[in-house]
Amino acid sequence: MMNELSLIQRIVVWILPVVFAITVHEVAHGWVAKKQGDPTASMLGRLTLNPIKHIDLLGTIVIPGLLLLSFTGFIFGWAKPVPVDARNFKNPRKSMALVAVAGPLANLLMAIGWALIARAGVMIELEIISLPLIYTGIAGISINLVLALINLIPIPPLDGSRIVSGILPNKWAWQYNRFERFGFIILLALLWSGGLSYILGYPMFMAQKLFFSLAGI
Repeated sequence: MMNELSLIQRIVVWILPVVFAITVHEVAHGWVAKKQGDPTASMLGRLTLNPIKHIDLLGTIVIPGLLLLSFTGFIFGWAKPVPVDARNFKNPRKSMALVAVAGPLANLLMAIGWALIARAGVMIELEIISLPLIYTGIAGISINLVLALINLIPIPPLDGSRIVSGILPNKWAWQYNRFERFGFIILLALLWSGGLSYILGYPMFMAQKLFFSLAGI
């Protein structure tokens, strides 16, 4: 459906969902961290929906832009991680796992919101209003599902690895987290080799099927 749009139309449709998906994901981490006893993100002004506070040149602009220009149909990105100081937590391993799961959970909730926006577009019979809602809703569902699923992959420092680390015994968790320095390289290699699409293909298909059904598409 998105292939019907020109490049300019695709940019207009995707820009708001992408920025919100990335920004709210990080704010969710910071909000839960504060609830768990760490005010670091709040003190540094990172608990805000102002995207300027969260923009990462590579992850928020360059990577999503290149993927959009390449017409791959697969778009993701990231913002500057909110600072979290685990020393402020009473139970650091448990709290870090909760902070980690907050990001993907926020994306799933946003996907529901975008599905409802798309459904409103389906119900409205005035094309000039319905089409922007449907297209933007589809983009919102897609980017949020991609971010949720990617971040649940247990590759340090993705959120999934923080959850796994909170479950593993201390000795194993320490060894596991040592792979964090290679995580970004592994992720980029999976992206450009097509491995990421292979890993996420079926889960993404099933998730989109569910959310598009909610949207009435």
